[in-house]
Formats: sequence, C-alpha cells, structure tokens
Amino acid sequence: QVRLVESGGGLVQAGGSLRLSCTGSTSIFSLNSMGWYCQVQGKERELIAAVSRRGSTYYADSVKGRFTISKDNDRNTLYLQMNGLKPEDTAMYYCAGAYSDFVGRSPPYWGQGTQVTVSS
Repeated sequence: QVRLVESGGGLVQAGGSLRLSCTGSTSIFSLNSMGWYCQVQGKERELIAAVSRRGSTYYADSVKGRFTISKDNDRNTLYLQMNGLKPEDTAMYYCAGAYSDFVGRSPPYWGQGTQVTVSS
C-alpha cells in the first residue's frame, strides 16, 4: 500500500513562495507518475502539475511559469515549488500517484492534503 503525506502549506502574502513536499511510504520511484492537485471548496479537484517516471512534466496553464514539480527519489519525496503566488492559488493541495504512465484525473493513491492560503 502506498501512503503519501504532504507538508509545507501555510499562509503567505501574494507574490510570495512556498514549497510543498510529499513523502511516500514506499519508493516513489516505483510509481510511474505523480502529480499535484488543488481543490477549492465546492469545486472539483484539478491537476496542476505532474511528472512521469522518466521526468516528463505537465503544468496547467494557470501555474505554468510559476510552479515547478520535481522529485527526489533518494529522499522518497515529491516537491512543488510555488513562486509568484496569487490569492486565486488559495486551495487545498494534494499529491497523488499512479502506476499508469500519467496520473490523470483519478489516480489511486492520495495524500491527505495541505492548505495553502494566499492573502492579498
């Protein structure tokens, strides 16, 4: 069973930065794809960044150029570096993983989420 735990969320002013971390209970290298999702209350969870086992990345248009996804297989950790934060980035952020080539909308493994709040 893969268990994922996020950390690094918090309150930050607009224009600031945060780095989210997601640590896995098993080698995240064994997962073929991982991603970060955000969810605003009352709305669907949205994939914002993903990385494949080979290092290919995907970014939603809303975060392209501001967020960077990366993983450290030695530390068993997935990261999301968030720069230039905007109030509209306020959401719960989840990491997720899958054995498929792309995490997609419903990967099987999820963390519990970490809240990011950006004040104006």
